[in-house]
Formats: sequence, structure tokens, C-alpha cells
Amino acid sequence: HSERRHHFNESDEVVNRKVGAAIKAGLKPILCIGERLEENEAGLTEAVVTRQLRSALAGIKYCPGMVIAYEPVWAIGTGRPASGEQANKTIALIRQNLAQLYNEKTAQNLCLLYGGSVTADNAAEFMGQPEIDGALVGGASLKANEFLSIVQQTSEIRQVR
Repeated sequence: HSERRHHFNESDEVVNRKVGAAIKAGLKPILCIGERLEENEAGLTEAVVTRQLRSALAGIKYCPGMVIAYEPVWAIGTGRPASGEQANKTIALIRQNLAQLYNEKTAQNLCLLYGGSVTADNAAEFMGQPEIDGALVGGASLKANEFLSIVQQTSEIRQVR
């Protein structure tokens, strides 16, 4: 989770080593990146997300099945998610960086998620965005009916796309 960078002082280098170790062990890592509230308010989202992504993947070969989640720390568990438009813009930036690091096909094939206060009430806003492939659901996943609603909404939207 992107919170680990802040709560446990995990550096970009530590995250990079963890991604590499996971791949070496045959696992498919889920890389979570995202900015803190003060970084967001200072207009640093693009710079922070780009730095975190490029640092985490430095020296890492493409790993089929790897998942990358944009998880703004300021939105996790707060009930104040990013807007669908904000999330889509940031995930598009992530995809552009992946195309530069690997290639366009790889960037399109990697699964990019949004995580940060996703609920049954706002899931459709995120799932309807063209760059967002899915959601990293936290607290709402602990409530069966709410999680089921998120899954059903996602399924319906994906059938239309």
C-alpha cells in the first residue's frame, strides 16, 4: 500500500527491491503509488507519482500480470476519494510513463487500478473512466453487500465498454 511509504518510511529504493524480490519469487506484484495530501495540494501529484513509478520499476523487466494501483494516500479510508476525472488523469500519466519505460503495448496490457475510498456509491464513477481498469477496494470489501454492488457495477460497465 502507498501508506507504507509514509507510515513505515519505506523509500523508493525499498519499494524497488520488494518489486524485484516478488518477481524473482514468481509472484505478480501489486505496486501502489500515490501522493500525500500536502503534495496534492502543492500541485505535485504528477511529479510524485512519476518519481515513485520510475523508481519502483528501475531495472525491472516487464512482468506479465503485474498490477499498478494509483492510491492517493490522502483518500485512503477518508471517505474523500479523488474524482473520477482526477483518477483517470493520473492513471493516464502512469500509462504514459509505462509506455516510455517499456512500450505502448505493455502500457496498454498492464492492469491499472484506482484505490482510495472506493465504495458502492462512487465505483461507477471510477469504472466508467477510460484509463481505469479496476479498483483496489479497501474498507468497502469488508461489507459483503457493498462489495457485491461494486463488483456488479463494474461488470455492467465492462459489458458496455
